[in-house]
Order: sequence, then structure tokens, then C-alpha cells
Amino acid sequence: MRVLLASGGFRTPERVAILADEMRSFFGPIRRLLFVPYAAADLDGYAPAMIARGLHADYELDPIHRHPDPAAAVRHAEGIYIGGGNTFRLMDALHRHGLLDAIRERVREGTPYFGVSAGCNVACPTMKTTNDMPIVQPPTFTALGLVPFQVNAHYYTGNAYLRVGETYQQHFGETRDERIREFHEMNDAPVVGLWEGGVLRLEEGRVDLIGAPARVFRKGREPVDVRPGSDLDALLRG
Repeated sequence: MRVLLASGGFRTPERVAILADEMRSFFGPIRRLLFVPYAAADLDGYAPAMIARGLHADYELDPIHRHPDPAAAVRHAEGIYIGGGNTFRLMDALHRHGLLDAIRERVREGTPYFGVSAGCNVACPTMKTTNDMPIVQPPTFTALGLVPFQVNAHYYTGNAYLRVGETYQQHFGETRDERIREFHEMNDAPVVGLWEGGVLRLEEGRVDLIGAPARVFRKGREPVDVRPGSDLDALLRG
């Protein structure tokens, strides 16, 4: 399988350029990507917004919701691109349209898959490490299972601080590390805390980290910080 996963936060020219380079290297000569906008409320406006921000790497985006048979569109897709938004809304739509099995089978056959934020979450065994509000109730948290680990997108380490006037005050809310430790109280899968601008590329037995740092959490072990350019495969399987 060939899978590209991104955290999000592509809001600077440098980050957009890194992502575009990775997309072109990953998808190669494919010209059209089946674009899945179900994580967003504005289905029609999503693809044009991605194009305006340069997050299409000059590929043609073919929105799946414009197809009368979305599952058939998946079966004929040369490449699949699932955008970010709310993971609960995305999972609910994937179930309603009968797309989980179709996408899983197509990717296992070799079709390249690219997921950003919510699209990254649903590539994991479950959607349990999403940060999103449960605005709808999908039938299950079980996701595509394209990778054997979880991702916490938009990860950041440490405490949050609020700006009050010219000073900053600690928020005292739960940290991401605390939430992931709580996940491991009930679950075993490793978790990659992927910083904004971070990308994971999985192919040929490697899990390459690109663009930003990450922190790998494994149940019963201390977390490990990794830098861009690292192969995470040994950490995630060992």
C-alpha cells in the first residue's frame, strides 16, 4: 500500500511548497485525484478553496459528491485525496455512502491514498485519537485501518497559554500528552503525535517523517521525539 498522511496547518508558503513537492513525488504522473470533501459542511466550496491555497499541487480535484455513484467513483479512481474538517462528520458520510470497504480495497490494490487531518484520522485503525467535536454519531469508530497505528493530528507538546493584554497565562487544560496517555489506558495501538505541517509517507516498508517533528507514544513506554527525515517504522512496529 502507498499512503500519505498530513497533519494540516499548511498556512505558510514554505509548508505549502513542502506538501506540494511530496504530493507530486507521491502521485507522480496521475492527473486527476478523487477528492472526498465529506469532513466539511460546504461540499461544493471545498475543492476550489484547496486549489486557491495551492493544496492540490496542480492536480485536478474531482469531488466525489458530484458522482451519482460514489462507490463506483472510488473503484475507478487513480488516486484518492480525503480532506480535513470534522472526523465524526467524515466517518458518518463514509458509512452512509458505503465507502469504507471500497476505499480500503482500492488502496490495498495499490491506489495511492492521501489524507489530511480528518482524512489522516480515518486512515488509522480507529478514529479514537481525533481532536474533533462529536457533532454527529457514526455507526462505529472503526476506520479504514490502512496503517497499523493511530495519528493525533495538529499535535503540540506542553501546556497551552492564553494571551491577556501583553502577558500570557497558563490555561491549565489537559495537554495532548495527557489525552494520549488516557487513550493508552484502554487501547494498545501506537500513536504518532504529528505537528502542524508534518507528513507521514508509507511505502515499501518505511514510515518516513517529512516537514515537521513528531512524538511517538507507545503503551507502557516513554514517548520518543523524532525529527523530519526519520524512518518511524521500527518505533511503530517494535
